[in-house]
Amino acid sequence: MQLNKLVTFHKVMGDATRIRILALLSKGPKNGQALSGILGLTPPTITHHLTKLREIGLISEKRVKNTIYFQVNEKLLQQLSLGMMEIVTGKGELEVNQEKTAEHTKILGNYLTKDGKLKTIPPQRKRRLIVLYHLAKGFEAGKKYPEKEINEYIKRFHEDFATIRREFIVNHIMYRENSIYELNPKELWAKIE
Repeated sequence: MQLNKLVTFHKVMGDATRIRILALLSKGPKNGQALSGILGLTPPTITHHLTKLREIGLISEKRVKNTIYFQVNEKLLQQLSLGMMEIVTGKGELEVNQEKTAEHTKILGNYLTKDGKLKTIPPQRKRRLIVLYHLAKGFEAGKKYPEKEINEYIKRFHEDFATIRREFIVNHIMYRENSIYELNPKELWAKIE
């Protein structure tokens, strides 16, 4: 399923008009009428292309009174653009130096009990990602998990399985389709910064 996400991204990006729209939106939010005028296309055509970009999360929208402004999700665009290269070349695995490993171990020690249960979900993003990476080690790459199985696995660590499950999706650690979950390649995971 995770490869489907990259394939879908490249299919959507295989249209010159969509690339032009993203290039325009990267310079700042614009509404559909403005895009229509700049590109010389009809509003329904612009709407069609914006829908395709929105479906894969490459653009977001913000309503100001009666006008909807669109903007690029640059982080996702970069992640998906680099994802293919990292998967194909195998250069996505980051070498973690000793200092970072020690820092991660210390953070895990602060949030996990001696028996491996999660005391609390870290509020700080970096620490939360370190904990999520740790929890994700229990999943097999390529295996499809029903939601019930995911919930049971997470309950072994923390009672709030819904929040942790959602964090796996939001941070691209897992992919969900029709309540079936699959581990994404590590190259797609949100980066710990």
